Amino acid sequence: MAGLNPRVESAARRFARVATRAVVAKPGLWRVFRGPLRKQFDWLASGWEERRGPEMLAPLEAALDRLPEPPRRVLDIGTGTGKAARVAAQRFPDAQIFGVDLSGAMIEEARRLLPADLANRVRFQVADGAALPFVTGEFDLVILFNMIPFFDELARVTSRGGHLLFAFSSGPGTPIYVPPATLRERLAPLGFTDFDEVAAGDGTAFLAVRKDPG
Repeated sequence: MAGLNPRVESAARRFARVATRAVVAKPGLWRVFRGPLRKQFDWLASGWEERRGPEMLAPLEAALDRLPEPPRRVLDIGTGTGKAARVAAQRFPDAQIFGVDLSGAMIEEARRLLPADLANRVRFQVADGAALPFVTGEFDLVILFNMIPFFDELARVTSRGGHLLFAFSSGPGTPIYVPPATLRERLAPLGFTDFDEVAAGDGTAFLAVRKDPG
């Protein structure tokens, strides 16, 4: 979190880590953490894009390399300033990309930073990852890049045969991080399978395919 007082940065990272662990364990706690996290990321939005360089995208890029075919509709949940959405748009020139974030300030930055040549295929909007404004099975690739997962919603919006991609820019050191064992445990009952773990740069990624629940 470039430019922040080290004590403030440390406190922000600790809060994100506590919120992630709490909400993954008990999703109902999201109502407690949602407002404070929105305010935190609104406050961080103006400097978020420069916080780290392109090396942070290494695990995302490596996981995208493993997709068997290009997606047609991509959802980037917790898009922030739109880095992952832009990567997907540049890599998949025939895909429609949707980026959502709880922070209105982040979405403003994402729209500002979107290159003109991607504007006809990339849309950003404010939305809560726990209650997404999309129809069931709408996306054949859903990306969470350093984002708290809401597993029921992920299962709802991912199409049959579609891929779910988690990327964590600093692996277990990422403030918003979910271990692979937890992802497997929570996703398998919802019809996800073909789990794949990736390591690249300083980060990690995790892929799963949506199939019918057992």
